[in-house]
Amino acid sequence: MSERSRILVIDDEKNYLLVLQTLLEDGGYTVTAVNDPETALAFLSESEVDVVVTDMKMPRVSGQEVLQRVKKNWPYIPVLIMTAFGSIESAVEVMKYGAFNYITKPFSNEELLLSVHNAVELAQAHRQYRLLQEAMQDKYGVHQIVGCSRAIRDVLVMVGRAAPSRATVLITGESGTGKELVARAVHYTSPRKDKPFVSVNCMALNLGVLESELFGHEKGSFTGAVAMRRGRFEQADGGTLFLDEVGELTPDLQIKLLRVLQERRFERVGGSEPVEVDIRVVTATNKDLAALVEKGLFRDDLFYRLNVVQIPLPPLRERREDISLLVAHFVEKVTAENNMPPKSFASEALNYLTGYEWPGNIRQLENVVESCLVLVSGAIIGVDDLPPDIRDEDAQFKSAVDLLPVQLDLADTLAKIEAALIRRALVRADLVQVKTAEYLGISKSLLQYKLKKYGITGH
Repeated sequence: MSERSRILVIDDEKNYLLVLQTLLEDGGYTVTAVNDPETALAFLSESEVDVVVTDMKMPRVSGQEVLQRVKKNWPYIPVLIMTAFGSIESAVEVMKYGAFNYITKPFSNEELLLSVHNAVELAQAHRQYRLLQEAMQDKYGVHQIVGCSRAIRDVLVMVGRAAPSRATVLITGESGTGKELVARAVHYTSPRKDKPFVSVNCMALNLGVLESELFGHEKGSFTGAVAMRRGRFEQADGGTLFLDEVGELTPDLQIKLLRVLQERRFERVGGSEPVEVDIRVVTATNKDLAALVEKGLFRDDLFYRLNVVQIPLPPLRERREDISLLVAHFVEKVTAENNMPPKSFASEALNYLTGYEWPGNIRQLENVVESCLVLVSGAIIGVDDLPPDIRDEDAQFKSAVDLLPVQLDLADTLAKIEAALIRRALVRADLVQVKTAEYLGISKSLLQYKLKKYGITGH
C-alpha cells in the first residue's frame, strides 16, 4: 500500500483501537487512532485523511452520526463501519447514508485489510478526479477570458450572472471570438462544474449521423448499429451540453431539440422508450438567428427557448485594447507548451498587431503569435517578422472594407470608419493625444473636436 494512504480509526475501546492501529500500520498505512468521535471529527477538519474506519456503537456520538457528518463535510472520504451488533437492517441503514462498507465484529484481519484496500483505491480515484476537475476549472474558468476592455468586462458580468441558473444560454459572435471558451466558463463556474461538459459542433458532423450523435441509437436501428449507443444528450446528463453552430440544425432536428428543452426527455434513434435527462443547454452561432427566423429557416419557438440569456461576443477589432494582453497570454502559453526560451514582441510590432482588423479574430491572432514564435529565432519579434498582410496597411484597409455590408448609408459608414481609425490611433499612441494627432496627420485641436463628436474617452 502507498505510505501516503492515511487512515483515521475511531473506536471507544482503547484496546481494540490499539489492535486495529497495529494491524493497519503493518499493512503499510499511516494510521491515526482516536477513541473519541468528536476529537476525530475535529482532526478531520484540520488534516488530510483518505479513509475513515469507525465503530458503530459508541457513547454520545454513534458511528452512523460520524458517517453522516463525514458525508456532509467531506463527501469524497470513504467511511467503513464496524459493529459487533450486525444485522441486515443496520447494514442497509448505514449503506443508505453512504457507508463504503459494513463489517461485523469479530472479523478476520484479511477481511478488514481487503475492505480498507478497496476504500483507499476509491479515495485515490476521487482525488485524481478532483485534481482533474481543478485543472479543468483552471484551464476553462473565467480568468482564461483575457482582456480589460469594457466589452469583455460586460461578457464576464453576464457569465457570472448566467452561470448559477439553469437557463439556456445563446452565445453569439463571429468565428474565432472564443464562443466555446465562454461556454466552458459558464459550465465551470456553475453548480454543474463537477458534471460533464459535452461539446458538439453541429456543422462538423454529417447531417446523416448528427441525430444519432445527439440522441444515440438502439441496436439494429440502422445498418451498422451493432450495439446500443448513448448520444451526447445522455453523456451530458447532470452537466452541460454545448451545441456550437446551432444555426446549422435541420428542421427535423430543431423540432427534436425543442422537445428535449420542453420535456427533458427523448427517444434514441430506433427506440420507443423515453430517456430522461437533466442537462443545461448552451448554444452558439455566428449567424443571425433572428434573421433566419424571419426567412423561415429557423423555428421561432426554438429561438425563444435558446435565447433566454444571450451573451454577444465582440469581434477583436472592437476591443483593440485587449490585443497586447492576448499576445502576452499566447506568448506565455506557446513558449510553455513548446519548452521555448522567453520571447517577446517589439512595441512597434505590437502596434501593427493592434492596428490590424483581424477578420479571423482571436483564433487568427493566436495562430499569428504561434507562427512568429516558432519561425523567429531571436528573442525579440519585430515588424519585419510579422506576416506581410499585417505589415501592409493598404491590405489592412481593403480587408476592413470587405467586412462592410453591401448596402449601407455612406455618411454613417464614413463616420464609423473615422471613429474606428481614431480609436486605433489612440491605442497605438498609448492614449497620448499629441502622438495620436501626429499618427492621423491632424492638429490636436481637431482631434479633440472629433473625440468629443464621437464620444471617445480614450479608455
